[in-house]
Amino acid sequence: MQQIPVQMLDQWLRDPSRSRPVLLDVREDVEFGICHLPGSQHIPMQEITQRTNEIDDEAPTVVICHHGLRSMQVALYLEQLGFTDLYNLQGGIDAWARQIEPSMPRY
Repeated sequence: MQQIPVQMLDQWLRDPSRSRPVLLDVREDVEFGICHLPGSQHIPMQEITQRTNEIDDEAPTVVICHHGLRSMQVALYLEQLGFTDLYNLQGGIDAWARQIEPSMPRY
């Protein structure tokens, strides 16, 4: 698992020559409802163990939470299951809202 700063993810998402990563948002439903990155796959952290079959294990996957702690735990879990192309979004959706998309609601 690698850490990816929000600026690098923003560049990746804007680069048409790169395949789009899976954006795996592991926050609770209410958090996801407040704000999320477009196209995110939403699986709350406590549902990951039952729903890993819904995640493409061959695609690059960026795991996202509020500040980057829960997403790191999920990424480490997925790594143990054999996922290899994993990234944890440093600072989470809060860092994205502060540094990339200031109009995004924060909580």
